[in-house]
Amino acid sequence: MKAFLRSDGVQAVLGWLLGAYLRVVLRTVRWRHENLACVEPVLADDTTGAIALFWHGRIPLCLATAPQWWRKRTKALISPSADGEFIARALAMSGFPAIRVSSAKKGDTEKMRQAVAAIREATNWVKGGGALVVTPDGPRGPNEVIAAGSLQIAKRSGQPVFLMGIAASPAWQAEKTWDKVMFARPFGRGAVVWEGPLTVPPDADDALVQSLIADWSARLSAATRRAEGMVAASRIDPPAER
Repeated sequence: MKAFLRSDGVQAVLGWLLGAYLRVVLRTVRWRHENLACVEPVLADDTTGAIALFWHGRIPLCLATAPQWWRKRTKALISPSADGEFIARALAMSGFPAIRVSSAKKGDTEKMRQAVAAIREATNWVKGGGALVVTPDGPRGPNEVIAAGSLQIAKRSGQPVFLMGIAASPAWQAEKTWDKVMFARPFGRGAVVWEGPLTVPPDADDALVQSLIADWSARLSAATRRAEGMVAASRIDPPAER
């Protein structure tokens, strides 16, 4: 089954279906943005890069921010896993090419080399004025906990970070998935809460990075809860099993 799901044909179909759904959600949901002004200076400046973070469980809603990031050269940081492949294809349909990177287990020299190369590519992209959109708790979690990679890119590039809390209502939330992924119903309400700019000092040590991870994770979750409150987000429960 895994081999079937990872086949190029299946990935192409899944990517097209997700890409089409993303566009439907963008075009039919009534999106409201809070504190969008915080990112405007970066959107208007071709020489300043940016790193934008939102939770993995809100990927089906992520094109809510596309009209903003279409104003810059923007890429998405995505895992090279099977799930990441069709997500990358879906985002490419809307003009967001991917940089593929995954965390490497200790002792896996090849994956470590690939991860280092991808982080270097992402850092150079942002340093050169591009925007990088990241789900910092993906691809495996834990849910709503930022991994260190995005902060390392911010530290090395010296570019600002923006948090994006995204929600929609009515929506179905898959409670049994690790990220509690949320799918919006077309023609509903949606909200994006922006926060930033945040920075990582170039001389930040491991202790400071860990402190920022805890702080930024809490802020991004708070922004997400705020977005949920703005739309009075309600869950659509899946049909009962028979």
